[in-house]
Amino acid sequence: MKILAVDLGETRTGIAISDFNEKLASPVCVIEERNRERLLTKIANIVEENHVSEIVVGLPKNMDGSEGESAKKAREFQGLLKDKTKLTVVMIDERGTTITAHNYLNFTDTRGKKRKRIIDSVAATIILQNYLDSKKQ
Repeated sequence: MKILAVDLGETRTGIAISDFNEKLASPVCVIEERNRERLLTKIANIVEENHVSEIVVGLPKNMDGSEGESAKKAREFQGLLKDKTKLTVVMIDERGTTITAHNYLNFTDTRGKKRKRIIDSVAATIILQNYLDSKKQ
């Protein structure tokens, strides 16, 4: 079964998808959309095109584990996405994923506009890979 991950942002939202065997996460795209309804529709289209069976949404917790406004928005989006796609939508702690994504891009010397275009899909890939790895344990 394929699993899709969402790294929700105000302007840019990263998308990643697993392989059918749920072993490897790969970046798909970054959706630049501020309108939540249009964003939901674009994600639902990706879900349908790729025959996705489950969705993971990053939960942006504070470093102390508490949840702020961003986490509240992510939880609201989870419900909307579940209603739109009729799939299970799981929340997973995304603390540190953007930092890890920046480190990966530093390692590959990805800079400038290209870095800005892909950072969110790299973060979504890390969120998804963390989820896939947690399912193996």
